[in-house]
Amino acid sequence: MKENWDDIVVELKQRAQKMHEGREVGLARCRALIQTSSKCIRHIHRRQFEEAHQLLAEAQRVSHEARAALGPFPELYHAGFLHDAEKEMVEAAAVLAIIEDRPYPAPDDLGTGIMSYLNGMGEAASEVRRYCLDEMRHGNLDKAEQILHQMETIYDDLITFDFPDAMTGGLRRTCDALRAVIERTRSDLTATVSQQVLVAELRATRAKLSGE
Repeated sequence: MKENWDDIVVELKQRAQKMHEGREVGLARCRALIQTSSKCIRHIHRRQFEEAHQLLAEAQRVSHEARAALGPFPELYHAGFLHDAEKEMVEAAAVLAIIEDRPYPAPDDLGTGIMSYLNGMGEAASEVRRYCLDEMRHGNLDKAEQILHQMETIYDDLITFDFPDAMTGGLRRTCDALRAVIERTRSDLTATVSQQVLVAELRATRAKLSGE
């Protein structure tokens, strides 16, 4: 047996222990990031925007902690759980930007990976369908059309990233799901507009008959 084997084993155990500790911290931070991002989206749908901004800031802080814990260990830094957690934060940030009609945050603004960012943008474009439907029910068709336009723009750009799924983290599936959401939303908006036109015509006819 080589004389240095014992030393190698001791050193590797120490490194593995530090990796394990970093993984545990990173996992905990990633779980917190997902939960915080989900809360942010819930507050957006409730139109509690001040709280949503506070939660988004908290999510960015937690995301920084997760990356700091996993950064020293390349084997862990690119693990799937970090990708999924970052994706949720991007979704929350993008939903807020779409609803408030503000510029989208860039990956560097959020400190996320490229593919986490792209998948998060795709899921955000699907998530805002709910808000779009609420705007339709409230009669705010201009706002609903604006949201739908942004959904379509995001989809049109995401499908140009035609790379293997192993590289994109499942972006193709995200785009397929988004396309179906856009089609349903466009159909719902078209039906709502047609209904409003019909109601307006009926009211005009009733008013004309009453005048006669």
